[in-house]
Amino acid sequence: MSENSVSSPINRGRPNFDSKGNRYSKPLFLILLVSGLAFAGLNLFHDVEETGAPVTSYVPFLLLGLALLIALGFEFVNGFHDTANAVATVIYTHSLTPGVAVVWSGICNFLGVLLSSGVVAFGIISLLPVELILQAASGSGFAMVYALLFSAIIWNLGTWYFGLPSSSSHTLIGSIIGVGVANALLHGRSGLSGVDWDQALKVGYSLLLSPIVGFVCAALLLWAMKMLIRNRQLYQAPANDQPPPVWIRGMLILTCTGVSFAHGSNDGQKGMGLIMLILVGTMPIAYALNRSLPPDQIPRVAALTQVTEQQLLQIQPAANPLPPSREVLTEFVRSSTLNPNVLPALAMTLSDIGDQIRRYGSMENIPAQSVSNTRNQMYLASESIKHLQTAEAKLPEETARNLTAMKHELDSATRFIPMWVKVVVAIALGLGTMVGWRRIVVTVGERIGKTHLTYAQGASAELVAMMTIGAADGFGLPVSTTHVLSSGVAGTMAANRSGLQMSTLRNLAVAWILTLPVSILLSALLYALFIHF
Repeated sequence: MSENSVSSPINRGRPNFDSKGNRYSKPLFLILLVSGLAFAGLNLFHDVEETGAPVTSYVPFLLLGLALLIALGFEFVNGFHDTANAVATVIYTHSLTPGVAVVWSGICNFLGVLLSSGVVAFGIISLLPVELILQAASGSGFAMVYALLFSAIIWNLGTWYFGLPSSSSHTLIGSIIGVGVANALLHGRSGLSGVDWDQALKVGYSLLLSPIVGFVCAALLLWAMKMLIRNRQLYQAPANDQPPPVWIRGMLILTCTGVSFAHGSNDGQKGMGLIMLILVGTMPIAYALNRSLPPDQIPRVAALTQVTEQQLLQIQPAANPLPPSREVLTEFVRSSTLNPNVLPALAMTLSDIGDQIRRYGSMENIPAQSVSNTRNQMYLASESIKHLQTAEAKLPEETARNLTAMKHELDSATRFIPMWVKVVVAIALGLGTMVGWRRIVVTVGERIGKTHLTYAQGASAELVAMMTIGAADGFGLPVSTTHVLSSGVAGTMAANRSGLQMSTLRNLAVAWILTLPVSILLSALLYALFIHF
């Protein structure tokens, strides 16, 4: 895997990686790093102070600080591991120098995170076992977070060291599945019962199809460009280190910008979801419920809970005695098996939620000792409604409509991301982009095809990656920038009949195949270890 073992057609136009960086880059990096951590700390203390709850111990702050550092470390590694794919094409076509390319990509990643919707973040979290999410503040919750973060970071660093463009999304999802399987086995259940397989399959399809989409679409786009755009310069590799013509250069920089922005918008959300899980577990008084919800929304939600409760009990009256609602709904979410107790249990849970918010008038007024329980009830009710919709339970149209409205209200109270979380994740991802990028860039730029990347090949691969990741973000699905971009480059090499370096493709395929089982096994073992601490 030596960086010098490249064929002469590639080596002729090889970018200059030996130029020294700007002398201000390291001080600026440190300033941004310290500023990001200080910004997070100040906002944490401010949010806790706003609740009016007395601080009796600083241990939760220490646990929170450690967990946040690890979560931000994951995003930092994600930055230099995945985003290197976005800059490989502009670097190898000499559209931008390596230093300028990674800084520009870092800025675009930063903006992508800030403007993201948060849908992907909670789609990832919903893969976790519901009982662990409800116990986020317990030892099991911390063991879960540490296990999946450490396993994802270890595998990402290992594949980065060998210059393999492995997927951070793939790794994190494998880690989540591993925790779910281990938790089920430790509680005497089948490992298959520890994961929401409907959601896992939905995510798995997006990860499985993304490299195929990248390869096929990039190849077809290059073929179409050859048919429609008759400009020989576009299909030539750089002969030296001179930048391409202005219009080609602009197109390549634009696609690099789009991929970097889309990567930040999609991948940055994974860190956000984990950080919110950590915040809910360690500081529920400040982060379990969305305290920014307007008070005038409360009466509407309370009335909706009452109406929906009555409709559910009319469909299925409660048994006497009714088993504990939380146990019934937790089992339903875990197994997706609808039984006669589910609708009454959901009705009782909605009734409790309505009583809570009606009594206190706003989220801010709910007492500290009740916040976690109220949040858990809301989360469990929302997940139960989602599983009812997935199971296509036969419900009257008005009831189904009220349940959909109820889920929206519950999600707005429990699934939110404070702006400061977006900012610190954006800083971590952006700074990560500027460090350690060279290994992956060299693999994408030199070791996939047997000839140097042409301008048209770079633009085709980047454009397909940008559109694929953007579409996935709109549907709330995590996809791999690595898989889409590297397979897109391979597709353009195949369409151009440039030849493919099979040894590299074999290594990429092995990494792709091993990522899921290795991350599952690693996180399962770490969870089993941490749960005993």
